[in-house]
Amino acid sequence: MPSPENKKPKKRIGVFVCHCGKNIAETVDVERVAKTIKEEYPDVVFSTDNHYLCSEPGQKEIQDAIRGKNLESFICACCSPSMHEATFRSLAEKSGLNPYQVEIANIREQCSWVHSDIKEGTEKAIKIVGTKVEKVAENESLTPISVDVNKDCLVIGGGITGIQAALDLADAGYKVTIVERAPYIGGHMAQLSVTFPTLDCSQCILSPKTSAVAHHKNIELITTAEVVNVSGFVGNFSVDIKKTPRYVDSDLCNICGECEKACPVIVPSEYDGGIGPRKAIYLPFAQAVPSTYVLDADNCLGIHPLVCSKCKDVCEQNAINYDMQPEIITRTFGVIIVATGYDLYNINKIPEYAFGPDVDVIDSLQFERMLYVGGPTNGKVLRPSDHKKPETVVFVQCVGSRDPEHHMAYCSKICCTYTGKHAMLMKKKDPNAEVYVFYIDIRAAGRGYEEFIQRAQEMGVVYIRGKPSKIFRDGDKTKLWVANTLTGERLEVEADLVVLAPAIVPSKGTKELANVLKASLDEYGFYKESHMKLRPVESYIQGILIAGVALSPKDIPESVAQGSAAASKAMTILAKPKLEHEPIVATVNSEVCVGCKVCQGLCPYDALSFDNENNVSVVNEVLCEGCGTCVSACPTGALSLKNYSTDQLEKMIKAALRTETT
Repeated sequence: MPSPENKKPKKRIGVFVCHCGKNIAETVDVERVAKTIKEEYPDVVFSTDNHYLCSEPGQKEIQDAIRGKNLESFICACCSPSMHEATFRSLAEKSGLNPYQVEIANIREQCSWVHSDIKEGTEKAIKIVGTKVEKVAENESLTPISVDVNKDCLVIGGGITGIQAALDLADAGYKVTIVERAPYIGGHMAQLSVTFPTLDCSQCILSPKTSAVAHHKNIELITTAEVVNVSGFVGNFSVDIKKTPRYVDSDLCNICGECEKACPVIVPSEYDGGIGPRKAIYLPFAQAVPSTYVLDADNCLGIHPLVCSKCKDVCEQNAINYDMQPEIITRTFGVIIVATGYDLYNINKIPEYAFGPDVDVIDSLQFERMLYVGGPTNGKVLRPSDHKKPETVVFVQCVGSRDPEHHMAYCSKICCTYTGKHAMLMKKKDPNAEVYVFYIDIRAAGRGYEEFIQRAQEMGVVYIRGKPSKIFRDGDKTKLWVANTLTGERLEVEADLVVLAPAIVPSKGTKELANVLKASLDEYGFYKESHMKLRPVESYIQGILIAGVALSPKDIPESVAQGSAAASKAMTILAKPKLEHEPIVATVNSEVCVGCKVCQGLCPYDALSFDNENNVSVVNEVLCEGCGTCVSACPTGALSLKNYSTDQLEKMIKAALRTETT
């Protein structure tokens, strides 16, 4: 342990310990922390405590101490660096100090919040601050790395979130490329009949936006495509996009429909949830963008080798081309926005619920397609098994949601409200129909949502609190066993049609795309934001933004808002003439490096290359994120991380292992 002997400090260090109201002071004796650090570390020439360091008076105290005590560096013992590191670095710069001579000792989240005993909390806080004193004493003054900015943006996903983000950016003058896996844009919103709580036509409010995307001079739309590789860094991402052929030339196709009439293959339509048919060559729906037919090679009788050419034979425009091949399109972008949307939970994973049109048990999206006037039943609600009008319709909520033991623990957020919409529309179509909703709790958070549920109840929809234990077929009826959890009564309900509201889950391919982007996912497979409250659309990778249901279940207004939020964040990056990259990066001592290349295979950012002429590894500082993986793996110690030298780390460890003082 350093002794408080009278020797000239190597660096004049100041320490400022924050009370953070009672957040820290309740379980940490902050005055003692400040006093002990001053006594034990000769380099600390000034140490004090403050109730709120982030406040204007708190920042002024730091500024005054820098000037009055000639501080060369300082430590703020406070909350997480993700909260206020930028604040105090900016303060240092204004006061004439290099920003990298500032360290944050996290004594809130890592200390006070996890302790109840003030003695233990105080001792731990002293150790944490001590490690930062040892570190900052040998910190170098660093300069951020300057990089150029590509002004184009990539939006992955063409649902309403991605569309909104793309339009905002394009309207601001930036070039945008939308990559969509499906043959059309619009996502699940394009499948809806009407939207809650206003019951306005989904296509009526969506079509103007999809049309704007199709005709916007600043938007490039690539459908039937997916992102397969991403390299580079914020401001300069290199992206490989794999485009699957449509086998139809969109410039030549005049949407006459003759090819569809000639096609002999009939398969279930994904757009209609499988309850309606489509051909192997088809236009997804009337308002589809791009407004072009697409050939489904997986269901075609055969292209390689060619088995059937009936669609091509009748195409007077010669728009059908069987020789189209998959292609890799490479583009460079400054920012990437991920808006990949969602899928529905696989109900077949719930064996106690019979599911399928043959037993008249369907999911919510299939019911939406029935309600839509242009859908497979022309807007009529019919039993799939015999196409008769149902007299009793039962809606079941939380199918796979809020079930931590067997399925998804989280609430899917929108099911209560859209089930209310479904029940209301069913009552409007047939006032004499018996309509029941089984629910666990009603969660209708949103402007006008609670009143919307009340409207459904006033129309005669019967809400029963209880979750069915079993759904099964009995003759020509579907039966549900359920307990009313309010009355304790056991019920057996006969239904002509059962509509399930499945959990919302991440879209197919989310995990693979996250690996490509090097983005983080939560325990349920949704993307994780950098900070839930302060950086709600930013990922941990700078320049990669995430919005909409790719993050978590949400409704259309919230998805649109997040699309605009992501676009706004993207503009703050794209508008800059140059970007600054964090200078805490790995460096190579060429005299020690033996050219083993172990580091190259371990770097998650592809920041290491090899100089064959000199037989040494080389760090691309712009790509390096300072994770330290290469440093820890280097067998010769040739690699080091700026401001995290071996000497610094050893001294920090010793400070953390300090013995308790009295």
